[in-house]
Amino acid sequence: MKKNIIVIGIGEMSGVFTRGLLRAGYPIIPITRDMDINDVAKQVTDPEMVLVAVGESDLDTVLEQLPNEWKNKVTLLQNELLPGDWTKHQLVDPTVISVWFEKKKGQDFKVLVPSPVIGPKADIIKTALATLDIPTWVVKNDDEMLFELVRKNLYILTTNIAGLEVGGDVNSLWNENRELALKVIDDILIIQNHLTQYDHDRERLVEAMVEAINGDLAHNCMGRSAPARLARALEYAEKNQLEVSELKRISNL
Repeated sequence: MKKNIIVIGIGEMSGVFTRGLLRAGYPIIPITRDMDINDVAKQVTDPEMVLVAVGESDLDTVLEQLPNEWKNKVTLLQNELLPGDWTKHQLVDPTVISVWFEKKKGQDFKVLVPSPVIGPKADIIKTALATLDIPTWVVKNDDEMLFELVRKNLYILTTNIAGLEVGGDVNSLWNENRELALKVIDDILIIQNHLTQYDHDRERLVEAMVEAINGDLAHNCMGRSAPARLARALEYAEKNQLEVSELKRISNL
């Protein structure tokens, strides 16, 4: 029998992963908000994997609580994820997936483009999602995964923040309001470059972002998290004295 997989956070996205992991033959032990992580860790000292499926706003809190014996088994799937989010918690070589499928309450998942994954548990994730016909691909190295994480961040932040002004879907944003989208992209990239201490290839990122846009042209720009994403971006920019004039303009609308 295969070893247990711990799933922290029982929401829409974790439900998709859990379904695939169960189909792949892994027993699942869920941890909800009302449960103590360390109590579970005393009973399950050597799980196959610890899937942290909480939202990005809860990630730090959960990682701070992780017992040391679990830290080399972690898989992360959050939006707005970058290496600094896990290195500050001393995680050892986590598995990371940039999720490119959407799951909303009352609806099944919808794939935009294949999801890249890297890390020691990447094959487990790939096999599990394949049982649901969700395409993934294993990234070759950390540099390429960093590109993929920034690509996803650029897509989410640009569509959400520009959507605060124009609403609509990604098709109308890109094909009718491209000048706005490109200005937001430039500001978001300033922040992403500073966060990663790396000068990312703008042209390549925009091309990859357009591939995702074309994966679901009817995808809504503005989710309920859009105002919070803009606020976090502006807070970081102000703290680090980064000039993001387009984001400031949109925040004043």
